[in-house]
Amino acid sequence: MSGPIIVWFRRDLRLADNPALAAAAAAGAVIPLFLCGGEVAALGGASRWWPHHSLAALEESLAARGSRLLLRRGSAAEVLPGLARETSAAAVYWNRTYLPAQDAADGAIAAALKGAGVGSRRYGTGLLHAPETLRTRNGRPFQVFTPFWNALRQQLLEPPAGAPARLPAPPAWPRGETLAEWGLRPEKPDWADGLRESWSPGEASAQARLASFLDEGLAAYGEGRDFPAGAGSSRLSPHLAWGELSPRQAWQAAAGSAGAEPFLRELAWREFSYHLLHHFPFLPERPLRGEFAAFPWRDDPASLAAWQRGRTGYPLVDAGMRQLWRTGWMHNRARMVAASFLVKHLLLPWQAGESWFRDTLVDADPACNAANWQWVAGCGADAAPFFRIFNPVLQGEKFDPGGRYVRRWLPELASLPDKFVHRPWEAPPEVLAQAGVRLGDTYPHPLVDHAAARQRALAAFAEMRQERCQSLAGDGGEGPYVE
Repeated sequence: MSGPIIVWFRRDLRLADNPALAAAAAAGAVIPLFLCGGEVAALGGASRWWPHHSLAALEESLAARGSRLLLRRGSAAEVLPGLARETSAAAVYWNRTYLPAQDAADGAIAAALKGAGVGSRRYGTGLLHAPETLRTRNGRPFQVFTPFWNALRQQLLEPPAGAPARLPAPPAWPRGETLAEWGLRPEKPDWADGLRESWSPGEASAQARLASFLDEGLAAYGEGRDFPAGAGSSRLSPHLAWGELSPRQAWQAAAGSAGAEPFLRELAWREFSYHLLHHFPFLPERPLRGEFAAFPWRDDPASLAAWQRGRTGYPLVDAGMRQLWRTGWMHNRARMVAASFLVKHLLLPWQAGESWFRDTLVDADPACNAANWQWVAGCGADAAPFFRIFNPVLQGEKFDPGGRYVRRWLPELASLPDKFVHRPWEAPPEVLAQAGVRLGDTYPHPLVDHAAARQRALAAFAEMRQERCQSLAGDGGEGPYVE
């Protein structure tokens, strides 16, 4: 090739196991590029903070290899052909994101480049296997995880590649912008401080986190990950979401080790989420199980705000929501309980929770966020039955015995005895006074009574099913089910 190759980075902010970058480096001069376009503009506050720091780390890694990161603002369909002409680039390479809208746009971008006389190549690296390659025996998409897991394990996995030692520079570097000009960091200093205390974005940090988890956490992951006060989680999710670590790297590093299967299943669940999003692109907006379109969700902004602020009166739920706001992340057990509380105790639509998590999570992954919310709400693939309603008190007493997690994130309850830390409304007045807890003041009364909320949720579910039966009787049995 006579001209340089533009490598367009997206959710693949790493040098190792990056096939687009490796192919370009093998061919000649490379211009690494990241675009601040519509996808970045649509990110939530926490997930905008992450790429700011991840891109800064990528700039340093590229500089160490004799290169630099070009930053430009605008849509790929407009910027890439113009930049190719400006630099006399021979081609543009990029890696697939596996997001339906971007998959569709990639074709138009390739056509625009071809019209400008510029070649293009798209590679795959963000998943273990492309979502269209796995099918049931009758050729349909999987909607149950266990068969998907079994099929995935039978596939050969290509080993991850290393990072290029050097990246040849172009004859001249085009003009670019700076990260500071993009304003990705949130304007809430207290929130930004909490994120900075909790996370270190970048490829080097991702590799260090993976190594630490393999050494100290993998063997006990199967049991330890359920207890939010401990360090049983891998905490790799934001690194995977931004492609600082590829799933192939994580899989290969863990496979064959003692206790690896629960972790590998979590990687496979991430794959399953992308499989669902690929085949059902409406996943973030409407239920996969069509009957849930008739579910009688409530409209209650005050209860939604209380849930978002961690003021529901149920300590495990509130601790999780406070951890989320402070650190941009929430332990998985707390996520399940908090999500269940929103959709089943409060009967608020799962889309409201999906939207809040998308704004506040540093690991806000479009596929996983939607699939997991639908799973909790009972309306997705392989979903938990709607009538499985977590009791937040019992969940707290089982998975946070002694209340260590609650005491950390709800300091106003720190002095309560263990017996009452997950049910402060049952504590005698003298116990509350001694602990400095004033219900309704320093800590709220429960928004709802668990038993009454459970009955209300089951009644709503029965109402939905009744409406569904009447609808089927009236239209001859056709319906919006995804089979």
